[in-house]
Amino acid sequence: MKIYGDEQSGNCYKVKLMCALLNIQHEWIHVDILAGGTNAQAFLAKNPNGKIPLLALDDGRHLWESNAIINYLAMGSDFLPSDAFDLAKVQQWQFFEQYSHEPYIAVARFIAKYLGLPDSKKAEYEAKQAGGHKALAVMETQLVQSAFLTGEHMSSADVSLYGYTHVAHEGGFDLSLYPAVQAWLARIEALPKYIPMGQWAPRIK
Repeated sequence: MKIYGDEQSGNCYKVKLMCALLNIQHEWIHVDILAGGTNAQAFLAKNPNGKIPLLALDDGRHLWESNAIINYLAMGSDFLPSDAFDLAKVQQWQFFEQYSHEPYIAVARFIAKYLGLPDSKKAEYEAKQAGGHKALAVMETQLVQSAFLTGEHMSSADVSLYGYTHVAHEGGFDLSLYPAVQAWLARIEALPKYIPMGQWAPRIK
């Protein structure tokens, strides 16, 4: 199994964290998105959408989109429920992450961290703040009620939302405004198999 990704991408980190929590061995292949690595023909042959992360199975099949990958990896484990409603709740939060969280928090972080907050992007950066705070407030409301997003047990939904939430401050979001979110982050970080962003198994390629 190979995973193509960028070590500082929250979407790629989700996959890496899921692998760590499940003891899944894999080969990590770094892709430099700023250098155009996802636009290379060899990469596009595996993912025509030209995005990371990308999972390459040993039998030649490929899977892209981070939440699809982590759910595939989590299948059969305690991180992905078999009950139809419970599974739908996991997916509910993953769609929330995709449409109401990442477009604000991840993009603001990208502008600030990757692009260095240039003058040409300041208006876009500022425009992302309200949406990001709204997403964090939604999470806060749930996490006041339960230890994890879908209840008292961690699921792949938590991995999905953890990826960019724990680095939201890099996009200008003050997490101290959301104590339940901070407590949730701490619970995940206390897991025995947890690995921080940037701490990876030795890179093979």
